[in-house]
Amino acid sequence: MTKLTDLTILEALEGLNAKTFSAVDLTDAHISAMEKGKNLNAFITETPDIARKQAKESDARRAAGNAGALDGIPLAIKDLFCTKGVRTTAASRMLDTFVPTYESTVTQKLFGAGSVMLGKVNLDEFAMGSSGTTSYYPAAINPWSGPEPWNAARKLVPGGSSSGSSTSVAAHIAMGATGTDTGGSIRQPASVTGIVGIKPTYGRCSRWGIIAFASSLDQAGSMARTVGDAAVMLRTMAGYDEKDSTSVNTPVPDYLASLGKSVKGLKVGLPKEYRIDGMNPEVDALWQKSAAMLRDAGAEVVEISLPHTKYALPVYYIIAPAEASSNLARYDGVRFGLRIPGKDLNDMYASTRFAGFGKEVRRRILIGTYVLSAGYYDAYYRKAQRVRRLIRNDFLEAFKKCDVILTPASPGTAFGIGEKTDDPLAMYLEDVFTVTLNLAGLPGICLPVGLAQNGLPMGMQLIGRAFDEETLFTAASALEKAAAFTHKPPFTA
Repeated sequence: MTKLTDLTILEALEGLNAKTFSAVDLTDAHISAMEKGKNLNAFITETPDIARKQAKESDARRAAGNAGALDGIPLAIKDLFCTKGVRTTAASRMLDTFVPTYESTVTQKLFGAGSVMLGKVNLDEFAMGSSGTTSYYPAAINPWSGPEPWNAARKLVPGGSSSGSSTSVAAHIAMGATGTDTGGSIRQPASVTGIVGIKPTYGRCSRWGIIAFASSLDQAGSMARTVGDAAVMLRTMAGYDEKDSTSVNTPVPDYLASLGKSVKGLKVGLPKEYRIDGMNPEVDALWQKSAAMLRDAGAEVVEISLPHTKYALPVYYIIAPAEASSNLARYDGVRFGLRIPGKDLNDMYASTRFAGFGKEVRRRILIGTYVLSAGYYDAYYRKAQRVRRLIRNDFLEAFKKCDVILTPASPGTAFGIGEKTDDPLAMYLEDVFTVTLNLAGLPGICLPVGLAQNGLPMGMQLIGRAFDEETLFTAASALEKAAAFTHKPPFTA
């Protein structure tokens, strides 16, 4: 018999509806998995008591015939989503003791649909990073590192910033997880842990109650082990929210209906600019193989151009830090969060922010403050916003020739914890294939397609038109079927 923790969300929903097992059974299995996988450092705050209470309520609803769309499904919540009455830290010392009095819109929707919260999972501090190693807490470990005891040199990052989300899903601790994506923080970790992650169109999911990093780039999305699971989660998470001024009032389709449709006649674009100098030959080979899989499924593969791609990283690393420096100004030791006493008010501000923020967060605040300062605003920030528009226009032109775009999601497989810590530029290059979507506000999905020679997973990214996640799911389900990726990490709970 299949272990309960090995079921997909859709399989679990079938079993729950058939009364093969209960929500309490399912939740207890995942709580046991959470305990077994504790050394992965996926969770910052575990909530087993809340999970069991929610599971009992779910069983009661199902017995009464009014179960929700995700009733009884155990999920992990990225510790950037505010959860009422449950500590929410953003993986920062600054918010180590912060307990919100309100619920984020996304988690409210998930819990309203009956899902069960196993706990709050790890991330890069304030979502700033691509490895999970900037967390104030012990960094999450990729379950592809191998079975315990781990060789210290073999401890691999699970990507970032949604490191705990990707770890918990890949290790079969949670059936799915929420993530946020500012420059690739759902898709890159999905790629290096062998799971599925979707960043929807900017404005598709409410940002209300999500601790802000860069407001014009941040977007919530779902992470799961299959395209179908990511679709059912996103269908619940998405929707208009009047509390969020960037939320778009447009209907949310039934994404599950998009799965399994024929891709015959679908045009898949391959941007020539994504074939970068020094590109990992294995990544390039898998990219071409993925294009061939879609061609064999009936799609037409065409070459396209996104000429301003080379400016995406510098533009992102001007705009994102600028918005971060503004958003993080609120953490001053006065209103909430950490407070370090000083000899006067300015000393208290400086001492609090130095102690409360980690090295990477302080670096980005300094960069952002610099590019927004008098004399540099026009030279850097305003110019970056203009180039951002050109990047978006490139996509608009490209989508006149194709329906979806296929690219790599990450420049390579998972690297060792601490390997790139001393080289910020090497770390920033992890986002080279993903930041363009955030700058353009477009949806993108990453799914596992194969293993590299080192035995680690590699994912591919599909990019769609704004608010056309349906076509994205259709193409992704076709590629998922063709790739038939069934590999599991050496460590699963």
